[in-house]
Amino acid sequence: MLNLFEDKKDDFLPDVDEKQLNDEQVINELWSLKKKLKDEMIILGHHYQQDDVIQFADITGDSLKLAREAAKLDHPYIVFCGVHFMAETADMLSKENQKVILPDLNAGCSMADMANREQIDKAWSWLKEHTEEKIIPVTYINCDAKLKAFVGENDGSICTSSNAEEVIKWALNSGEKLMFFPDQHLGRNTCFKMGIPLEDMVVYNPNMLNGGLTSQQVKDAKVILWYGYCSVHQGFTKDHIDSLRKSSPETKIIVHPECSFDVCQGADDAGSTSYIINAVDKSPKGSQIAIGTEINLVNRLNAKYPDKNITSLSPYQCLCTTMYRVRPRWLLSSFRAIDRSQPINVISVPEEIKIPSLKALDRMLEIT
Repeated sequence: MLNLFEDKKDDFLPDVDEKQLNDEQVINELWSLKKKLKDEMIILGHHYQQDDVIQFADITGDSLKLAREAAKLDHPYIVFCGVHFMAETADMLSKENQKVILPDLNAGCSMADMANREQIDKAWSWLKEHTEEKIIPVTYINCDAKLKAFVGENDGSICTSSNAEEVIKWALNSGEKLMFFPDQHLGRNTCFKMGIPLEDMVVYNPNMLNGGLTSQQVKDAKVILWYGYCSVHQGFTKDHIDSLRKSSPETKIIVHPECSFDVCQGADDAGSTSYIINAVDKSPKGSQIAIGTEINLVNRLNAKYPDKNITSLSPYQCLCTTMYRVRPRWLLSSFRAIDRSQPINVISVPEEIKIPSLKALDRMLEIT
């Protein structure tokens, strides 16, 4: 995780404990402060947040939608109920007079943490030594700001799960090879969908010498995938699909492209969070749909559409535990601090990282 936070060591700790307030009192005070501070702050909530937090969100969405909304806002304080890379992106797109607040600084992303700038620089240098073909770097938006800066500095682009195909098409029209990080599954699934065979893709693992690749493999490859993955979507397996096909063949299976290749191939459909939401919305009454994505979103969709049977593809709880770190007591600490005009957990991306990162973000918006 990047150390981009204001240096108040106590920022990490909530000032609300069980001895002061019970859960009901915490919720009541949150509603009271939200009303009092409505002109001072706005709350953004990612789809994967639990209901006891998402109920306070003024705007809900995926990471890119929330960041784009942040760019339109005029409130002095933007409270981002998500994880650190999302808040970083919001800070980069917000105005100079605004502060972005992350209720818990420990709310990270295991996938984002699977690639850091030192590793990427080392891989980039080695790969360029072993091919004369032009490599275009593309990073999934689920990464820290230093990696967004890397692609901005190296004529690459950022992508989301919604626009990955468009961005990858641009990249392969701009160069001969693609370096895609940090999520191997989104890269592989998207490239295969575009007609690139699996044998033209290799995986670079930073924990192995030279990424576990030979010079010839680099020369032959069209796509170089980072080894990273989402721990939530990794939890869905082809066995889950096979079991559901036997027990409920009429159930349609929709998964997120962060799932493994076998899962995406075995499902009826695959797409981004917004794609999944729209697919559920457009499905006819009485539909039975099993979804391969984070459980809070699945449960929320099931509650929103009582005329449809919406379930998780996995029989186990596929919960984003890092997103779960944002809890009402942490949120209340942030509200109280804003009320005192002494904000805590402020995310601030340095200018030397922000400038190339914005270049990469702008390129993505131009492409799509």
